[in-house]
Amino acid sequence: MIIGIDASRANLRRKTGTEWYSFYLIKNLAIIDKENKYILYLNKLPSAELQAAIEINPNFSLKILNWPFRSFWTLGRLTLEMIFHKPDILFIPAHTMPLCYPKKTINTIHDIAFTCDRGLYLSSSVKTDRALSKKIIEFLIRVFTLGKYHSQSLDYLYWSTDFALRRAKKIITVSDFTKQEILNFYPRAKKEKIAVVHNGYNNDLYKLDRRQDKIDAVLDKYGIESPYFLYVGRLEKKKNTPDLIEALAILRENHPEIKEKMVLIGDASFGYDEVKYVIEEFNLNYEVLMPGWVAEEDMPFIYNGASAFIFPSKHEGFGIPILQAMACGVPTAASNIQVFKEVAGEAVLYFNHHDKKDISEAMAKLILDNNLRIELVNKGLKRVQDFNWEKCARETLREILNT
Repeated sequence: MIIGIDASRANLRRKTGTEWYSFYLIKNLAIIDKENKYILYLNKLPSAELQAAIEINPNFSLKILNWPFRSFWTLGRLTLEMIFHKPDILFIPAHTMPLCYPKKTINTIHDIAFTCDRGLYLSSSVKTDRALSKKIIEFLIRVFTLGKYHSQSLDYLYWSTDFALRRAKKIITVSDFTKQEILNFYPRAKKEKIAVVHNGYNNDLYKLDRRQDKIDAVLDKYGIESPYFLYVGRLEKKKNTPDLIEALAILRENHPEIKEKMVLIGDASFGYDEVKYVIEEFNLNYEVLMPGWVAEEDMPFIYNGASAFIFPSKHEGFGIPILQAMACGVPTAASNIQVFKEVAGEAVLYFNHHDKKDISEAMAKLILDNNLRIELVNKGLKRVQDFNWEKCARETLREILNT
């Protein structure tokens, strides 16, 4: 059987959640499946990392689908490929479906936060340098969608999700929470064709490792000073980063004995201007450290060096950084949203992410209550054993083959 996979996201250099999901699924499928043949569709030359991930399996091949435009590779070039060279099964792990597709097509939907709060997303225009091209694209999209959608990125999220739910043979979601959200917002979606497969984490990389020389070397590389709270994720409204900074200011006022700074690992995204404003407003320029995007091989040592991990997101489909923190033995506090409870159970301290004071008090408890720290670390190390990328790949492969 020939299984095609859109590997364009797995091929990105600066990967975050959905890109790592795509990459590690492909890597582990190459390890566990020696029977089926795979074609990985790419929009540019493969990275050395992706090539290394599949080199152990001769049944995996790469196919570069060149496209002259900056946008619509999936809807244009991948669609053409599906018309003329259709695989037996197509799997879309971290993007949207092409307009033409095999009868057996599986699409992963990671979350639908955009349906809950449009204000968490920047709705940008289509990527093109020519004003005339934008007008033509806008016209074509309006015609194609019968006037329902525009050429904005937010509209694209609405359309592509609805398209996948209607047209894909099977939908994979990464949590029961996301599945229920989909059914609530899209009442016409068929419950029986939505399968839940939890995300994993790299359990070979993220683990308890308190070698101080290694930790110090990585911290020095990125200009990080101990002690510190740690946050990992995009610096944006959806992740509630501005409120996390303000919670640190409240913590400084109410608990001056706590000296931890705040380390924010991740790229700037929609709402970053507000992050900078809050830092300036509360005079926290030397208290908030922002190394930007960090190479994955360095991340376990940054986790291991942290006093605590704080994850204040307003909305998530899963929350891989929580697994990484628990695996590294870092006491963790997170938003009291349902999906985090599904992932972490009783292994983290929950707070009301709408209440900055509650966030700050959770941060204080993780530093001042040593018994709580020990309890959360032990529960986290046990809880995280339920998750890994190999397990995720095996369950995903089962869903693919049973489509």
